[in-house]
Amino acid sequence: MRDSIVSDITVAFYRGEGLARDRFVRWWTGSQYSHVELIMPNGMMAGITPENPKVRWKSPLEINEKDWDFIEISITEKQLDSLRCFIESTRGQGYDWIGMIISHLTPLKVRLPSKWYCSEWVAYALSVSKVLTWKQLRLYEVSRMPPGRLYNLLRKIKDA
Repeated sequence: MRDSIVSDITVAFYRGEGLARDRFVRWWTGSQYSHVELIMPNGMMAGITPENPKVRWKSPLEINEKDWDFIEISITEKQLDSLRCFIESTRGQGYDWIGMIISHLTPLKVRLPSKWYCSEWVAYALSVSKVLTWKQLRLYEVSRMPPGRLYNLLRKIKDA
């Protein structure tokens, strides 16, 4: 028996001007995006940012939609439960400055245990909860997962 779709989650990609850090991330990664978050069916957001360097839940802020691009993904109840479990199990884990910098400067995938950067965390959240399969995300093939790469990958999957 196949699980039925129960709701949508949204992957939100930030492309607004933002802070100097946002402009630097876009330049460094060659992307129009500097940040990514998950928006759950109840409107709560989940993610990690350098200025708030722990995986956390947050109340939705007034999002200026012109500064964000959104990709909706339909999910089952089982996937939603797994996604919530992943968020809770990584809650409080820190920002991976070292892994992000080394992975972007070298072809090596470097990830410190219990540390993440935003797009890497979202990619793992989608994979671990089986919202997307390892074959779709192919995390094993890439040394880094900046926001623009994740956006292009999700767009390609969504359009297929």
